[in-house]
Amino acid sequence: MTSPTHTEMMPVAAGTPAAIIATPKVKLRRSRLVIEHPDTRAGEKLLADALGAVDRDALHGLLSQLVKASAVARKPDQGNLSFMVSMLKSMTPKDSLEAMLATQMVSIHIASMRCACRLACTDDVPQQESLTRTLTRLARTYAAQMEALNRHRSSGACAITVQNLSVQDGGKAVVGHFTQHANVIAAQPGLADAVTA
Repeated sequence: MTSPTHTEMMPVAAGTPAAIIATPKVKLRRSRLVIEHPDTRAGEKLLADALGAVDRDALHGLLSQLVKASAVARKPDQGNLSFMVSMLKSMTPKDSLEAMLATQMVSIHIASMRCACRLACTDDVPQQESLTRTLTRLARTYAAQMEALNRHRSSGACAITVQNLSVQDGGKAVVGHFTQHANVIAAQPGLADAVTA
């Protein structure tokens, strides 16, 4: 199986922030990670900011985990690593929790694609069934991670939209914006009177 050749390209997304474009590349050289930047400390700082790492230890920890997850045939793969770092940057993690979750999401995506490739290449029915179960679990995990990231970014606020409302004769409805905290529901002041049961 051959892999496509990699050529250096400019980002194609129209709204790509300049900070993501300006971050240094990460290369594997003789089993070492190298952050390509003329000033090592400045390069680490730029990359740490882009990946949501709070300090040098966090940055190198995330990169080390990505190297391990990038492995093909037990050897770190530069193509996978570059892709994973790029995807992680594009998710723009804002804090350590987002950085760790985004790293897991990128790793789950890589595992899903490997599983999908194996599924496409086998004619063995038991192996197809096993790979299908694994791919389904990975896809569910990714969806749960996406939901967790969205929930974290929205500070746990959930929006609920009621599209149809039916009020019977003698019934009352309250219209407006509501927030719920624990067991208390409060209507936005001035919109309507609260209905008590």
